[in-house]
Amino acid sequence: MTLSLPPLPFPASALEPHISRATVNLHYGKHHAGYIARTNQLAEAAGLVNSSLEEIMLAAHEKGDTALFNNAAQAWNHEFYWKSLHPEGGHSPSGAIAARIESDFHGYEQFLKWLHSAAMGVFGSGWAWVVVNDGHLEIMQTGNAVNPLVRNQVPLLAIDVWEHAYYLDYQNLRANYVRNVLEHLINWEFANENLEMAVPRRSAGAPDIHHTAHQASIN
Repeated sequence: MTLSLPPLPFPASALEPHISRATVNLHYGKHHAGYIARTNQLAEAAGLVNSSLEEIMLAAHEKGDTALFNNAAQAWNHEFYWKSLHPEGGHSPSGAIAARIESDFHGYEQFLKWLHSAAMGVFGSGWAWVVVNDGHLEIMQTGNAVNPLVRNQVPLLAIDVWEHAYYLDYQNLRANYVRNVLEHLINWEFANENLEMAVPRRSAGAPDIHHTAHQASIN
């Protein structure tokens, strides 16, 4: 099975003025597409052509195949990143994710500060994530292509802080890019969908093991 570049969930110009059409075309059409193409080449050499992208990524990680892992993970990360954005996103969250942010981060403003700090604190290229870890929401960083799946964590949202994600629009001002993503583009509906899959509803009479305040960890 040859992997294909998944379609964007929105038109290339839909994120303007916060992320330009030019950036999306470069980021998606060159970088994301390049990771897919290279993954197909390396997966064939590794005998993994009949595997899904996630299976290829995890198999490469287990085998220590750095080149295949980096490309497969970046392909996976980018697909997740695009879904983490929405042209009408940002603002305050609603639904289950809002309640979890209140309990696990002691409020939305504190959550924003931690997430912004995590994205700014990545040295060089990498990612900032909101994840479910051991039943709690946490914020984490990863370098280069690493993602929460290889740490047995469930990702809810991702912010790409590789320079190709923002340099055309913001040059070296990563902080402005991160702030605009958080204020205007974060897809809370996507986060809620991921949260629902990650934390099944508790059965009647069972203790709520997930409703415990938990300080975010930045790794």
